[in-house]
Amino acid sequence: MDLLDELAAALLEPDPDRKLFRVARLQAAWPAAPPAFDRPVPPVPPACGRPDRPALVPARELPRRSLATVEGRAALIHAVAHIEFSAINLALDHAWRFRGLPGEYHRDWLGVAAEECAHFALLRGHLRGMGYDYGAFPAHDGLWQMAVKTAGDPLARMALVPRLLEARGLDATPPIQRKLEKAGDAAAARLLDVILADEVGHVALGDRWFRHLCAGRNLDPEATYRRLIVEYEAPRPQAPMNEAARRAAGFSAEELRALAPPA
Repeated sequence: MDLLDELAAALLEPDPDRKLFRVARLQAAWPAAPPAFDRPVPPVPPACGRPDRPALVPARELPRRSLATVEGRAALIHAVAHIEFSAINLALDHAWRFRGLPGEYHRDWLGVAAEECAHFALLRGHLRGMGYDYGAFPAHDGLWQMAVKTAGDPLARMALVPRLLEARGLDATPPIQRKLEKAGDAAAARLLDVILADEVGHVALGDRWFRHLCAGRNLDPEATYRRLIVEYEAPRPQAPMNEAARRAAGFSAEELRALAPPA
């Protein structure tokens, strides 16, 4: 099979089970015959495959639900599962869209897609055990919207998707875990332990390739990062930041101080 075409097909696959199957098949075939990324990317806008449900709404329109109820806890798990499904598409698009980069770049992001598939499967299994499934609740599309905005520049993509939006997930996870534990769902909190450990690595890859691209353009990474946040009107980090996870992912202490919200 043509692995470059298969990569595009996995990105465009709407069915979650088939998407996971396609990514696993790609991951298995890639080491033996990695594709050559010398073909130009087709001049098409970013697109990704996703099922008809969940319905996508602006984040401000998502209903608030009490974690004292099974439905409320399921809605929270569903929100995280949707982030992981979106992250599969993001990693596939990182790998497929940008050309002229080392082969290791494409292999790295296919590996991330495979780990995001595993995360989605874990969360979906837990959700099904609660009597719900993926698509049962509405969701928002903020991650993919940033992918669309940064489709023309891999440097901006690495800065603002893995290094910004996914890094915000490092900050959000410990408070979510505490809420789940307080609500009596310690099993879900432990699933998030697994996911958080992997996500540090994903943000670190974004940091690595962002710095690689900055070096190629003779740009200061930390100043460029702050400039891109303003230029793309991207959300800044919010307090409290998970400083240990961010440091492990490549943020310096000086950068964390510069990014910290005003007291």
